[in-house]
Amino acid sequence: MKQLCFAFALIFAPLSVAAQEEAFTTFNASEITEEQFLWIARPIVVFADTEADPRFAQQLALLEAQYDELLERDVIIITDTDPSEPSALREQLRPRGFAMILMAKDGTVILRKPFPWNVREISRTIDKQPLRQFEIEDRRGNAD
Repeated sequence: MKQLCFAFALIFAPLSVAAQEEAFTTFNASEITEEQFLWIARPIVVFADTEADPRFAQQLALLEAQYDELLERDVIIITDTDPSEPSALREQLRPRGFAMILMAKDGTVILRKPFPWNVREISRTIDKQPLRQFEIEDRRGNAD
């Protein structure tokens, strides 16, 4: 049931953005699996060894400042700040200290950065992807 609610929220979140500003939401890596977002969303996984890492706080602030741009691109934010209890994503992606990792809807890693990155650059990276190009063309075609 939890997976169904998550998928429902991801599918209909972009529709609600037009009606109202969506609240900045993050998911804890220990409470989410790759299957929950596969082909539904583009995860940005933000890793740190502790929540007190200034790079972690800076990255979340950058993401929150332009969250609407990320929602438009079906992005979800996943955080993991507990290396002592490794999540499935931490074991799969193997970060060293702070890392910001952008994944495609098919689960492949598009971008891996050891420092915070702004939404403008993240959006450019997403927009260059073939699936995103198809989504843009599809939305244009449906607008006619």
